Amino acid sequence: MAAVPASAPGGTARPLRVVVRAHAMPPEHNAGAEHMLVSMLRPLVERGHDVSVWLSRYSKAHQVYDYRDIRVVPLEARLDWPTAARKADLLVAHLETVPSTASLARGYGRPLVVLCHNTHRPTFRDMASGGTALAVYNSRWMEREAELFFAEYPQAIRPTGSIIVRPPVVADEYATRPGKAITLVNCNPEKGGKVLKALAERMPDQQFLAVKGAYGEQILPDLPNVEVVDHVDGSDMRDRVYARTRVLLMPSSYESWGRAGVEALTSGIPVVAHPTPGLCESLGEAGVFVDRSDVDGYEAVLRKLMQPSEYRLASKRAKTRSAELDPSADLAAWCSAVEALRA
Repeated sequence: MAAVPASAPGGTARPLRVVVRAHAMPPEHNAGAEHMLVSMLRPLVERGHDVSVWLSRYSKAHQVYDYRDIRVVPLEARLDWPTAARKADLLVAHLETVPSTASLARGYGRPLVVLCHNTHRPTFRDMASGGTALAVYNSRWMEREAELFFAEYPQAIRPTGSIIVRPPVVADEYATRPGKAITLVNCNPEKGGKVLKALAERMPDQQFLAVKGAYGEQILPDLPNVEVVDHVDGSDMRDRVYARTRVLLMPSSYESWGRAGVEALTSGIPVVAHPTPGLCESLGEAGVFVDRSDVDGYEAVLRKLMQPSEYRLASKRAKTRSAELDPSADLAAWCSAVEALRA
């Protein structure tokens, strides 16, 4: 995996036992938060650390399995999560698992790392309830939102340390030759399922891909020019989605970052998006921003991108932005921050 720091822990230090609590994991559950988690844990494994992810929700898996070299322990395996937490050198949690994991971290005196994937108040509240050794923000704007939270709630307990790690996307794992379709990944209303449907009705001669998402009610148009693609494991996105995509739609009402857009940039695929703070930061000058309520605007942009000269310019900007988002430095800083928590 290019961009993953592969050196072993410095000196003769014992590898860390990193125990992670997550509500779900690939390949069953494929969402940006989980794939950010995977892409951050893989370099720790490469550096020789013992990493395991313990699931908090029931899933289809009943036995321990490996996903991209990461050991995953399903809830159905009925193994002893509290004992694993007690034996850990440090605990990592995100989303709904933070409160319960923080309680064990405090009880066992273990450092707690909290991955913050959104700017919703519960994320900051849980992170600031006490005992967080390291808060990980996925963007600069999230870090600013956290500062506003602490200013509003001065009684909240700041984490001992913090770091920004943009959701790591290794270009070599996603880059391909673009296809011909206009694509939306996760077709729930908040991600823009209604926008996709409206555009497909307006552009009957254009092929569309509607990729089922990991969560939310899916709007999957029954139209001859719309192909519905079942829920895709992240490791298959290049071949099953981006190799068939000419333009990616991201008319999301909220994105703290927008990993799918960054994945598309690696192939020079233009991204037409609603200007959420996260998407503006992640896509930068490569993004083509149109308000999600302006379907006329989306159609006009898509028709403009059908012109070869316009598409070449947009594709060049996409590849340039992808190179700017090389995750090597972020991952190296992340590994160093985790290793610094060694007791």
